[in-house]
Amino acid sequence: MFSKFGAFGAAHAGLAVILGAFGAHSLKDKLPDDMLAVFETGVRYHMYHALGLILVAIIADRIGETKGIRWAGRLMHLGIFLFSGSLYALSITELSLFGPITPLGGVSFIAAWVLVVRALWTSRRA
Repeated sequence: MFSKFGAFGAAHAGLAVILGAFGAHSLKDKLPDDMLAVFETGVRYHMYHALGLILVAIIADRIGETKGIRWAGRLMHLGIFLFSGSLYALSITELSLFGPITPLGGVSFIAAWVLVVRALWTSRRA
């Protein structure tokens, strides 16, 4: 299970690079500056949490497969779709209906990191 989080993290990191290049080269002249900044924020958090998924896989290997660390990986994965995905959609379409989805992704990210801290804090092998 946990090696899948590492694989998902690596795949998300690659996708973040592709989307970052797409934004820098293809969207630069097509989006207003404020929407380009929104897109770039999505890419930045996409990459942070792609690396977070890889970290979850490493932590799981080190401390063992716990329920908390499993949920941390799931929530990071979900958060990428909700947070970054909604920012991508918002920036490209400029439809405000995507805006309310973004905080749900942010809460997913926060909860994931809290679970990582808890897993490490309570582990005897960390």
